[in-house]
Amino acid sequence: MKVAIIGAGSVVFAKTLIYDILSFPELSGCTISLMDIDAGRLERIAKIARMMVEREGLAAEIEPTMDRRKALEKADYVIAMFKIGGLEAYRLDQEIPARYGLDQAVGDTLGPGGVFRALRTIPVLLAICREMEELCPEALLLNYVNPMAMNIWAIYRKSGIAHVGLCHSVQGTAADIARYIGAPLDEVSYTCAGINHRGWFLEYKWKGRDAYPLLRERCHDPAVYRQDIIKFEVLKHFGYFVTESSYHMSEYLPYFRTRTDCLAKIKEIDSGLKNDEGNYYIHCINREKEEFQRIERQIREEENLELKKSHEYGAYIIHSIETGTPRVIYGNVKNTGLITNLPTGCCVEVPILVDENGLSPCYIGDLPMQLAALNRTNVNVQELAVEAALTGNKDAVYQAVMLDPLTSAVLTMDEIHRLVSELFAAEADYLPQFK
Repeated sequence: MKVAIIGAGSVVFAKTLIYDILSFPELSGCTISLMDIDAGRLERIAKIARMMVEREGLAAEIEPTMDRRKALEKADYVIAMFKIGGLEAYRLDQEIPARYGLDQAVGDTLGPGGVFRALRTIPVLLAICREMEELCPEALLLNYVNPMAMNIWAIYRKSGIAHVGLCHSVQGTAADIARYIGAPLDEVSYTCAGINHRGWFLEYKWKGRDAYPLLRERCHDPAVYRQDIIKFEVLKHFGYFVTESSYHMSEYLPYFRTRTDCLAKIKEIDSGLKNDEGNYYIHCINREKEEFQRIERQIREEENLELKKSHEYGAYIIHSIETGTPRVIYGNVKNTGLITNLPTGCCVEVPILVDENGLSPCYIGDLPMQLAALNRTNVNVQELAVEAALTGNKDAVYQAVMLDPLTSAVLTMDEIHRLVSELFAAEADYLPQFK
């Protein structure tokens, strides 16, 4: 079995997934092809991966390469985890809207930042799919690249390659809820569905009993409430708990980032950003610096290489398909009537049964009306952004950003037009489809 990791220079995340794969005895003899365009990053992850193999006494082969075609050739699984334009393009996504008074929080999923990240990323993803059709047509593409919904939507519009979009927001939020109500994670069960970063826990049970009454009660405990203030507010007003972080959630809705007093409150409660001036771009720079320093110490054996299996779905999917072990994961796929009150053909996040037959997405039916309505506000943006990325239609980009719930709550249409024009000019080198 061969696994190709495209963008393996995302060293910390690549290290996590490599260990997840190798931790299964049935997969520990595989070939892992590590591909990146940055030679220094590639060398680091190759050294770390070989340290894992040697320490555990495994038969796995680690194959670093800067040649994407070589990595893809005869692969059984392809994992995508790259960021087109890196932190420099992300800086533009953040700083230009901020000059217009738009504070996007993360800005990688929706809004101007999410739209332009999709415009940069989709052509590269589709190029990978075309190469897979030639070099490994039976392989499964496991996509971790954001903006998840837009990227997956573009892939199934243009490619027949088997694929799924993977995130950790469902299982991460499920663990958060268990902590809030004081339940051991292995005693809870749940059903979640919606769109990426906007999935709704339609059911959440502890030992088979509805845990929502307990969660609503915990909402009144200030110590718990302050850990997830935005999501508890959404629960209070819309009736269900939603995936992703409160910081992220604040940018998908028009209610939380439109006034300076609200913004101050959000940044005050996000303890993870307190040392980064409340700025996610600065947070990414600092975190990357810290993580690479840690990696260097581990390579020099000045610090222990501490490894533990993560809750990312990638390795579990590979293991289930290879061994026939059935599992339910949550993934992003085409809406083929899975969620009946979201548009047919949009990208939805639903439970998926994985076994030797591959991936079988599960039928959900109608979401509660108010939840579907909230999701559709984001689907509108995604649809126009995907159309723009695939056709080079600039008007669709302007219209996508104008329909973004937060952007339209802060800026006029003329201001949005100027903002998008400035992003086009600043990021022209990353957007060949618009030349």
